[in-house]
Amino acid sequence: MEPWPPAADDALLAELRAALREPGPVPEEFVAGALAAYGWRTVDAELELAELTFDSSCDPEPAGLTRSTGSARTLTFRAGAVVVEIEVTRAGIVGQLSPARGGRVTAHTSVGAYEEVPVDAVGFFSMGVPPAGPVQLCARTAGYAVATAWVSLR
Repeated sequence: MEPWPPAADDALLAELRAALREPGPVPEEFVAGALAAYGWRTVDAELELAELTFDSSCDPEPAGLTRSTGSARTLTFRAGAVVVEIEVTRAGIVGQLSPARGGRVTAHTSVGAYEEVPVDAVGFFSMGVPPAGPVQLCARTAGYAVATAWVSLR
């Protein structure tokens, strides 16, 4: 009968023991990622998810609408009666919440919030140029709180 643990595993066990004894500092990006994940632990209880229902970069324009041939990208997100519409240009993001209410919109990346702006009484807001990678907008007003689906805006 072979001894337990098998001799072939002795080297692996020695490496594991050494790794546990001398862990060293945790890389900063791991700490940032862990804090961002922890911050989202209750997101389902706080925010309703607004699904992407229209993206001008891949959806055909509805018949009858005319738009300029600019470089703007339009996206529409919906969560029940709440609609978040944004237009992304080289200058940044402009958007509107419906039903219109004052509040705040926060833009998040995978490492946390990168910008927070006010929403005026008619639901309008504007932000700077989004970073590369997936972005999620979280809107909070007196009447509702929604978070858009994650989407790359650049």
